[in-house]
Amino acid sequence: MTLADWQSLSRRDPAAAARAFRLRLERLPPAQRRAMFAWEASESDLARSLAVAPAGALAGVPYLLKDLFAVGGVPTRAGARFTPSPLCAPKADGRMVQSLKAAGAALAGKTHLHEFAYGLTGENAHYGDVEHPAHPDRTSGGSSSGSAAAVAAGIVPFAIGTDTGGSVRVPAAFCGLYGLRLTPHEAWIADAFPLAPSFDTAGWFTARAADMITVTSALLGMRTAEREPRGCSLDFDALGHFGDPTVGAAYARASADLTRPADAATARDLTHSLTGAADAYAVLQSTEAYAVHAGWLDRCQADYEPGVWQRIDRGRRWTAAQLEAAQFRHAVIKLMWTRFFLTYDFLILPATPFPALRKADCTLEHRNRLLALTAPASLGGLPVLTLPVPLGEGLSTGLQIIVNDPLSPVIPWALARCAAG
Repeated sequence: MTLADWQSLSRRDPAAAARAFRLRLERLPPAQRRAMFAWEASESDLARSLAVAPAGALAGVPYLLKDLFAVGGVPTRAGARFTPSPLCAPKADGRMVQSLKAAGAALAGKTHLHEFAYGLTGENAHYGDVEHPAHPDRTSGGSSSGSAAAVAAGIVPFAIGTDTGGSVRVPAAFCGLYGLRLTPHEAWIADAFPLAPSFDTAGWFTARAADMITVTSALLGMRTAEREPRGCSLDFDALGHFGDPTVGAAYARASADLTRPADAATARDLTHSLTGAADAYAVLQSTEAYAVHAGWLDRCQADYEPGVWQRIDRGRRWTAAQLEAAQFRHAVIKLMWTRFFLTYDFLILPATPFPALRKADCTLEHRNRLLALTAPASLGGLPVLTLPVPLGEGLSTGLQIIVNDPLSPVIPWALARCAAG
């Protein structure tokens, strides 16, 4: 069902729309339902919300919310087994929920995530790993795993996630979705439970370009392009990274539909500046994550998934020289982006070097290969629109369209091209 289909059903019969959502939940294998959902609205409560939704662009549309955002009276678990004091049940809805309610959308549930949002694979030792809806032997990607998988499975037409180092972009690419990552420090992410506040952003998923246009217009507005946007792309060879051959070929075809490869001088400047981006990001992100968790990291160590604990713990162990090098690289990359956007409106990069991973392939090596592609935009604090790129047999990768403003006219331009088909 498209977003418009949900709206039509809700107008005719809100109870039927709520029942349709419930039936979709009941089709999930029980283990996957536990892995995907942290909290579900009751059928009667959802019907009531759909019936009384204010007039708005999203009126009568059910949506899901990553379990980092506050919902009044509902505990926020952040994918963890224990509940740090900042995550006690909030008394009021956060800004994201308030904005969606004002637009008429109805909250249908909260989705699980990679513990404390610190992972790209959607694995969770406490609630279960979120599987790719079309390939149960593969991951959905993370950390916004539950939100992405639910949209890909057709349970709701859109869902809210977050993206610090790729947590919208990677699951969007793996699950064949459209994804939008916003910018750090804006109001919607400011009152969510943080991973690394300087890099955390809000975002959302849809299964269709037209639905992404509707959701983004409702929440942000859209600025129409007055001219053909100017952009360029970098492929795996230009970046100096290895991509699976089928992914590289599909990426080349999809990016060529939107722009040309960067000229030699631009490619050289970009790749030189981006050298070491993933390493710098790892240092800076983990330092901030440790600051968030310092009060309970040691006291509650047994309650953390060991890999997540280790990624946070290293944040207190970097040397002064390592921190200084990471900060220098961060400054170089931010300057590079400033120079780039004086000439261009967007840059396209691959979103992933491979399709959705099997469990055995969710390794540190593959995490680092993902971060090599996603860290440049994260270090720049930049918005990114992810477009799905089919690979066949239900697998996919994606394009990262990196822009300098969430209201960039590149976003509706690219989506309109996708919607037109």
